[in-house]
Amino acid sequence: MGTGLEIRPFREKDLAALNDYCLPLEQAIYTSLPLKVIEDFRRDTYNLPKMIWLNDDLVGCFALYTDKAGNQYTRNENAILLKSFSLDSRHQKKGLAFVALKKLPELIKREHPDKNEIILTVHHTNVPAINLYVKAGFVDKGNRFTGEAGEEWVFHYVLE
Repeated sequence: MGTGLEIRPFREKDLAALNDYCLPLEQAIYTSLPLKVIEDFRRDTYNLPKMIWLNDDLVGCFALYTDKAGNQYTRNENAILLKSFSLDSRHQKKGLAFVALKKLPELIKREHPDKNEIILTVHHTNVPAINLYVKAGFVDKGNRFTGEAGEEWVFHYVLE
């Protein structure tokens, strides 16, 4: 599943699909809704929103944060931060999140050749996300920090 999956930058015409994006409250507590990702982008050019499309359906959204000074989770200035990764609830449980995460390293190497690592944070109680990130090759090196909603774990993916 997901062979026609495309990850591309946000376009203004995506707003209509983003308005229909579904994320249950129990998941929304762990991530920013896509419209918030776009709002952040409009204020901070280092915040690059990406849309995940399957054919004509918007299935997911995330942001890549590229500011070397803004990545508080690592000392690696060549790391890129993956933020606010989510899948529309109508497209979950189909393997699409895994496919998108597996496509991510090549996308980053192509668009940001100076980057050598992907960093993300996940709330320690978000077990489905933790399992997904581990399955996709992200590594928990034991780094922890206290976020707005409690303990966050930092995951790493080395780009080769």
